[in-house]
Amino acid sequence: MKRKIITTGDGSKTIQIEDWDEQYHSKHGAVQEAYHVFIEHGLRLFQNRKVHLLEIGFGTGLNALITLHEAVRQNLQIDYVGVEAFPVSMEEVNQLDYCEQLGFEGLEQMFQKMHSCPWEEVISITTDFSLLKQKKDFKQIDQQDLFNLIYFDAFGARVQPELWTEKIFLKMYQALAIDGVLVTYAAKGSVRRAMQAVGFTVERLPGPPGKREMLRALKTS
Repeated sequence: MKRKIITTGDGSKTIQIEDWDEQYHSKHGAVQEAYHVFIEHGLRLFQNRKVHLLEIGFGTGLNALITLHEAVRQNLQIDYVGVEAFPVSMEEVNQLDYCEQLGFEGLEQMFQKMHSCPWEEVISITTDFSLLKQKKDFKQIDQQDLFNLIYFDAFGARVQPELWTEKIFLKMYQALAIDGVLVTYAAKGSVRRAMQAVGFTVERLPGPPGKREMLRALKTS
């Protein structure tokens, strides 16, 4: 499918899939969405500890880059697993120019390493941040009781409804450790009900720019 780089509402860039009229990040602001959904309502729940983190939709690497930066501030050791069925190209990564946009010029080499490192191999990006990229369909995720936090950043239910079902959220529930957290930009009632059906306790939270609400799901038992 044809893809192009577009500029979002906060001046940061993302990739648009023209056939779907769907973006990798919010057209209202890629960076704002990443911070609001995944950092403010996810990562900031954790301080001074080790965090096993799963990202559903590694995509452009924006969430991983911001997590790398924030982990230092929160004194976290991160084991980051990013699952992606259709990796972006290095040409696209360079056009997105996230390190300059964020003022993270000192992380440029590490961001390049995230994208250029081999798949299916644990790589130390820093002494406190490891990355395992897995190129596979989300339906193939089979970890059990491992992750403390999941960034659920799949394409929207409008274009990929099969990724927002009880079957997928059961896999997420099983992959989380007790007291684990899943955060997502989505807020549809059908998504919330699918999460609740597999055992999650679900909160509606204020959404990022352009969205009224988002969801946070907790595994309490």
